[in-house]
Amino acid sequence: MQIAGVQMDIKIMEPELNLENMEQEIRETTSNGAELTIFPECAVTGYCFSSLEEAMPWGESIPGASTEFMTRVCAETKSYVVYGTLEKVNDKLFNACVLVGPDGVIGSYRKIHLPFLGIDRFTTPGDRPFEVYDLGKIKVGMNICYDGSFPESSRIMALDGADLVVLPTNWPPGAETFPKYIVNTRAVENKIFYAAVNRVGLERGFQFIGGSKIISPNGDDQHFADHREYEILYGKVIPEDTRNKRIVRVPDEHEIHRFNDRHPEWYGRISTEE
Repeated sequence: MQIAGVQMDIKIMEPELNLENMEQEIRETTSNGAELTIFPECAVTGYCFSSLEEAMPWGESIPGASTEFMTRVCAETKSYVVYGTLEKVNDKLFNACVLVGPDGVIGSYRKIHLPFLGIDRFTTPGDRPFEVYDLGKIKVGMNICYDGSFPESSRIMALDGADLVVLPTNWPPGAETFPKYIVNTRAVENKIFYAAVNRVGLERGFQFIGGSKIISPNGDDQHFADHREYEILYGKVIPEDTRNKRIVRVPDEHEIHRFNDRHPEWYGRISTEE
């Protein structure tokens, strides 16, 4: 499956404008062959809110206004999209991303790992497990930004059959090691495709750093937007390259299997609360 990531600026508290811009980008990416387009974290709403009270009016239900908008665009372009938004559930706000297709919402994810930054200072940690969604040609899992620092999340989705993990993100200054090293590690340690899509632009004093990339299961970059400017990234997800986890370097002499060679009986400490 051909995929695209849109490294773009986002305007805080201007969802209509952001959605209009995203529609234009989807029409551009699909005209170039992309079947799945990925946008940054909080692409609908912006990120640098100063309080829960300020952000709450911009939260939405899922399904809701933006998913209805995106369903129309996906139907017209015969494609899929992943994008970030704020999900409002009663008096709670979640940092969320949504997978939408021509027939509506396929799945959504609520960010579990929250840094003390921007809207994440006020959102509720995600309360759902990591899931994998079947698009027919490929299977997709979702994380958001800081989730990528925790390898357990990508490993769970890889074990559940994900060919691709997408990471809508808002990397600020200080996060340069993420695009340089961490997301490539997530790809190679799980033998999956990985797409990290960051934003650019200045929002309330934060200059987002770009650095979006699409990565192959061997850890190599397919496309790296190594700058702080707008760019569309393109890549290709080939399921056959990820579903066989065995790596044969020298037959009968040097072979590894990322999953079969694990020893979970020694990993219990990872899942304890202390």
